[in-house]
Amino acid sequence: MPNFTFPDVGPADLFAEVARQAAEADSSGFDTVTVMDHFYQLPLFDQPPELEMLECYTLLAALAQHTSTVRLSALVTGNTYRAPALLAKTVTTLDIVSSGRAQLGLGAGWFELEHDALGFEFGTFTDRFEKLEESLQIITGMFRGERPSLDGRWYQVTDAINSPPPISRIPILLGGGGERKTLRLVAQYADCSNIICRPDEIPRKLDALAGHCADLGRDRSEIAVSYQARACIAPTHDEAVAELDAFYLTRGIDLAAMPAENADFYRLGVPHGSPDEVAEHFAELMATGIDGFTISTVNSYVPERVALLGQTLSPLVVA
Repeated sequence: MPNFTFPDVGPADLFAEVARQAAEADSSGFDTVTVMDHFYQLPLFDQPPELEMLECYTLLAALAQHTSTVRLSALVTGNTYRAPALLAKTVTTLDIVSSGRAQLGLGAGWFELEHDALGFEFGTFTDRFEKLEESLQIITGMFRGERPSLDGRWYQVTDAINSPPPISRIPILLGGGGERKTLRLVAQYADCSNIICRPDEIPRKLDALAGHCADLGRDRSEIAVSYQARACIAPTHDEAVAELDAFYLTRGIDLAAMPAENADFYRLGVPHGSPDEVAEHFAELMATGIDGFTISTVNSYVPERVALLGQTLSPLVVA
């Protein structure tokens, strides 16, 4: 769920709509519901930063009461926004209030405008990855019931206690596809990887991860790799096109006013169509060697669209 701007939905009704979508996912084959860890909307499709954005861990704890099977996670937590010991406590609390369904999605952080506007230290690319690794050292120890101490460059903890402990073994997912830094951290610390890249780059990313696993003595098969994608599914092709065009219109992009070739270019950016068409596209992605997908459904506010997507794609992953 990267978006909280829906037609005719104001602040008083926003959580009910988000909970409805999460409940659809919970009952239709999805194994995880994720939300972004941001405070401003991202600048995709010229979206202004003041569009609605809910704080992720408050939201996930509330969604735990409206779902029963899906794991709950940020995709992904910005490591720069919280001290690692606080984050470990937050995710542990989410695990307890969800009866063992928390997942920690974590990344180095990248949205500089958000940092500058709200007072979070941004630093250099190297700084942020050094912070990420120190955080992982602290958090993994706290999740395991240890009392980690670290006198790092960026973080210092002494006998950090995490009580009560998590109910489950909380999976750690690292987001991003950087082949030198991110995938090395995945091989060393994570249970899951969510990669963002062009489809033709997936085999190279998987090879890079396998190389890091070999260097560290890690069994590559222990790590589940998902691919980040979007979709617009509807019972018919024409309905999907109409709903995709409506999504773009909410972002100030009027496909109906464009030459046909320009409109088609925008539509190609989001896999769309009937269940058979969408399934065919994602089956081709599965053939690259990934284990599954994280998918944002641009027409999720239309009742039963999230359910239709889950019912369409879950057989591909289960198979």
